[in-house]
Amino acid sequence: MAERRDVIIVGGGHNGLVAAFYLAKAGFKPLVLERRAQVGGAAITEELHPGFRCSTLAHNTGPLRADIVRDMQLEQHGLRQTIPEVNTVSLLPDGRALVLYSDIKKAAQEIAQWSPKDAASYADFGAALGKIGNVIGEALALTPPNIDSPSSGDLWGMLKTGRSIRNLGKKDLYRVLRWGPMAVADLVAEFFDTEPLRATIAARGIFGTFLGPWSAGSALVLMLRAAADQSQNVSPAGSVQFPAGGVGAVTLAMAAAAKQAGAEIRTGAEVAQIRIQDGLATGVMLASGEEISARAVVSNADPKRTLMRLVDPAHLAPDFIQKIMHYRCTGTVAKINLAVSALPEFTALKSKGDSNLLKGRIQISPEIDYLERAFDESKYGNFSRQPYIEITFPSLSDPSLAPAGQHVMSIYMQYAPYKLKDGDWESQRKALGETVVKTIAQYAPNLPQTILRHQIITPKDLEETYGLTGGHIFHGEQALDQFFTMRPLLDWARYQTPIERLYLCGSGTHPGTGLTGGSGANAAREIAKALKK
Repeated sequence: MAERRDVIIVGGGHNGLVAAFYLAKAGFKPLVLERRAQVGGAAITEELHPGFRCSTLAHNTGPLRADIVRDMQLEQHGLRQTIPEVNTVSLLPDGRALVLYSDIKKAAQEIAQWSPKDAASYADFGAALGKIGNVIGEALALTPPNIDSPSSGDLWGMLKTGRSIRNLGKKDLYRVLRWGPMAVADLVAEFFDTEPLRATIAARGIFGTFLGPWSAGSALVLMLRAAADQSQNVSPAGSVQFPAGGVGAVTLAMAAAAKQAGAEIRTGAEVAQIRIQDGLATGVMLASGEEISARAVVSNADPKRTLMRLVDPAHLAPDFIQKIMHYRCTGTVAKINLAVSALPEFTALKSKGDSNLLKGRIQISPEIDYLERAFDESKYGNFSRQPYIEITFPSLSDPSLAPAGQHVMSIYMQYAPYKLKDGDWESQRKALGETVVKTIAQYAPNLPQTILRHQIITPKDLEETYGLTGGHIFHGEQALDQFFTMRPLLDWARYQTPIERLYLCGSGTHPGTGLTGGSGANAAREIAKALKK
């Protein structure tokens, strides 16, 4: 006889763990089934080389939503986060570097050396992003309304958001309406003259997307990032937080909180199929053949994997299948992790002699056209030969991650299209790693001599090893037509699916803004309401 549970959650990524916690607090006893040997999904810390541990995929938090940190008491479960003094260092080919501090005033002082006008604009732009972001942040915590038949709760949520938008004032209201559809390159050009500053900020609007800085709607991505920062005066370059123990420490704390609340977590438990009977989700079948029945099934997998692989499409209407097949989730990011015997010597930072400059993000995005050219290559099925790169050294904030005097180096590389025009990712893996190291070596010539071990994670690896369909790190493209009431699809943005008692809680649902926990918390609220009925 099949085991019977209240709620089964498929996947132990951060949103699945957040959903498990809130469902347990609501009186249910969720069972989380994680395919891999450890929970965390894309938020994990693993050993890269003997004695070297690294945040394998995501290398800093989203940041986590403050109410989730508070409710789950993550700090009591061991979470410790560091905010570095230096937010971002943007490297230039001519040997200079633009240093942006986390403190807005200190960042402005640095920018003043490049342009006094831009220094004043930096604070103004941060204040505008903060005001607008706070309003958008309210919408990110809402369940998208039912467009055809809004409930009283929908109407109340929209009314509150409408009041907040109105309270922005005419100038910022105009900005909200105008900025969203813009290309982020146009937006930053309205505020700044300094090209490296423009590119450093614009990069936030394209990270993880199949968009270039001149793509319409890339400014919306920047605004969503700002909304996640939850501050009145956000840094236009974005927030940076590094958990002690790597990003895996976040999901370990979440797992501990979920268990304490009453959830059960099983690792090494791969769900092969979600069982459907008469249009109702009745449970799951594991790869081992074991069946577990449940009142409801919640999938933390991406929408395509859930509805086209874990569910037999025969249970779905043809028009819905057509829509979900066209849900865009083609990845563009590769991840390279390095164990190094010493810190690379960046030419632009030698004269400054301050290792604190390496404690935040190091970016290679010297100008808007550089970013656009990198994007151009990916449009035609090639990975960028001069890529946009973001580097962190987690072992500077947490020395326990590497042996004394040695370090781990975590690198995002963009663009690496999921589908290559020539060859496949297995044949191109080495060339990808060489391109990344060669690009960074233009700014830190000694890097190749310090490398002890490479780990090269391609978009295909993101799909096959980590379960991200298309290798998309956000479970689907963040774009105007896949946002809010249209994430993942119009009419299906409220965490429900066409199959009764089958729900979604991953980043492919609203708000889907990365490692914040918002999708899991929002989904749990709606699922608890439905089950209590």
